[in-house]
Order: sequence, then structure tokens, then C-alpha cells
Amino acid sequence: MIKRVHVLEDDEDIRYIIGVLLKDEGYELQLSSSFSDLKSKLKDSVPDLFILDVMIPDGNGTDICADLKNDIFTKQIPIIVMSADDKNKDKSLGAGADDYISKPFDIDHIVNRINKLLVK
Repeated sequence: MIKRVHVLEDDEDIRYIIGVLLKDEGYELQLSSSFSDLKSKLKDSVPDLFILDVMIPDGNGTDICADLKNDIFTKQIPIIVMSADDKNKDKSLGAGADDYISKPFDIDHIVNRINKLLVK
């Protein structure tokens, strides 16, 4: 069964890179540039994994992570939080993130982390 990954990232270039990378690995993608966009897409389908950027226009990825982990429909879904500021690592993991990735990231490294969480 094909695994679906939802990427919340406001930077178009990073969204594109992650999208190409994950499609090449055989994942189905949902891409959002804002929290409101993510919430809208969750009404249609729930992913197998979330990748959340910390700094987005209408929210904070760490807070969104905590909200997802406290929601009965999404609490079991693994979450990877990404940030260019490593000060966000402890806060993200404390909010329930299953993993944390520093930007800029190594392409092979991010694929390995996703595969590990999804036990592909």
C-alpha cells in the first residue's frame, strides 16, 4: 500500500524538493503552504506521516504538532518537524514530534528518517 505524506512548508522551493524526493521514493504527497490549507486537506484524507515546518505564515509548526498529537483522529500519525533554528528542537520534541530535522537538510538523511518512521 502506498504511504501518504503531508508536507506543511511555506517555502515553495523546499516544498518542491521534498515533493520530488518523496515521489521518487514512491510516496503519495499532500502539500500545504499554510495551516489553513492543511486543515482543509485533512477533511478529505488523513496522511500516514506529517512533515511540518516551524515557521509558517498562519501558525507555528510546533503548536500545530501539539494540536495534531492531541486530536483523536491524528494523534497516532508520526510527525517530523523541520526548522532552520535548532532552538526549536526541544520544543518540537516536547510537543510530541516523533523526529526533528534541521534545515538545511541532507536529502538522503530525510528519506531515511521518513522510511524509518513509516517502516516501509
